[in-house]
Amino acid sequence: MTIGERRRPDARPRAFEEVLARIEERIAADGLTVGDRLPGERQLAEQLGVGRSSVREALRVLETLGVVASQAGRGPDAGAVLTSRPGNALTDLLRLHLGLATLSMREVIDTRLMIEQWAAARAAATPTGTATARMAEAITAMDAARDPAEFVEHDIAFHLALAEAPGNRLIVAVMRALRDALRRYAVNAVVRLGDTGGLQDDHRRIHRAIEDGDAGAAAAAVAEHLARAYPESGRDS
Repeated sequence: MTIGERRRPDARPRAFEEVLARIEERIAADGLTVGDRLPGERQLAEQLGVGRSSVREALRVLETLGVVASQAGRGPDAGAVLTSRPGNALTDLLRLHLGLATLSMREVIDTRLMIEQWAAARAAATPTGTATARMAEAITAMDAARDPAEFVEHDIAFHLALAEAPGNRLIVAVMRALRDALRRYAVNAVVRLGDTGGLQDDHRRIHRAIEDGDAGAAAAAVAEHLARAYPESGRDS
């Protein structure tokens, strides 16, 4: 599939970082304790003056860190429930996220390689239907992407599903930070490649190896995929 460049591949505003910090401030200012409920997405978005997508992403990070638990429902039953007070874990994640700009592309890709190869091997050893189903959904969505930015959104969903498969929350938090920091570079990489067929072949190989329980093939497919997407980060470059 060839994706035309229909709009500038600008970086997405990093609003969710500010939302994370402001939600933490609200928890402290309102004196919320474990078991209390945060306002719903719409109310938080209005209170903080940001889009609901930024609030949703921030809440996802907080859920990954074990600070909140999602709660479906309407009215008084809507909104996430506080399960622990945010502390050093959230602060460290924010520092990591903001500090990634000072790291080289090679450092970031090397870190992704270590994380994703480990995650792929673990996922292949103990495959879960939920993780592989989400990866398959992301592949289908990438096939239908209308532009590079949309392709990258679903690509991020694929790699986060991969990282989440082993069930290690810290790994997921680090991957979220890495992927958000790399978003602009990922869009530029898709624009540069033009034809995303090779990337999709890689995604399918990773997914198939995990479903087949082949840890070695899954890890190798991850390495080939990152080398294709970011050839400039290779060790000989």
